[in-house]
Amino acid sequence: MKYILASKSPRRKELLGELIDNFEIITKEVDESLPGNIHPREGVEILAVRKGEAVASELENNCMVISSDTLVELGGVPLGKPADRADAISMLRMLSGKAHNVHTGVAVHFGGKCYSGVATTAVYFRDMTDAEIEEYVDSGDPMDKAGSYGIQSGGGKFVEKIEGDYDTVVGLSVALTKRLINEAIND
Repeated sequence: MKYILASKSPRRKELLGELIDNFEIITKEVDESLPGNIHPREGVEILAVRKGEAVASELENNCMVISSDTLVELGGVPLGKPADRADAISMLRMLSGKAHNVHTGVAVHFGGKCYSGVATTAVYFRDMTDAEIEEYVDSGDPMDKAGSYGIQSGGGKFVEKIEGDYDTVVGLSVALTKRLINEAIND
């Protein structure tokens, strides 16, 4: 069997490497827009399925395609990747001193079927000063990350605690991915 990761994320590549030794990376551009009435938890699953389907549709059924999507949610409002510096600062100010959820959707396409699910972790941020936020944003780290932070990099210093799996916040729930791979193989 051939394993494919449908993501360019170095963080997802590293996390999938904990489960699978050899896999290829193949990505396709997909429409990431969602209707406004969809909860972020549902949205990440839809997008994970969409990303994997775009790749799986062009491969043979003996290939297992693994895809993922992550969103930060604060009070039902999704916080994706920031559009620019001001957007990143705004998001981090919203998250300062509050708890939020990180939802990671995972999809496994194999044998013409799709197996998907969502893992959620609650993240608690401490209060941050404007100077801390601006210094972090100016580092460039938050610019390609949902919610404008990476827990595994500079954003981890703002985290007081988490409830759930760390890897879900990084961008690929290892436990959920393993369960879905086993489901696909044993179906």
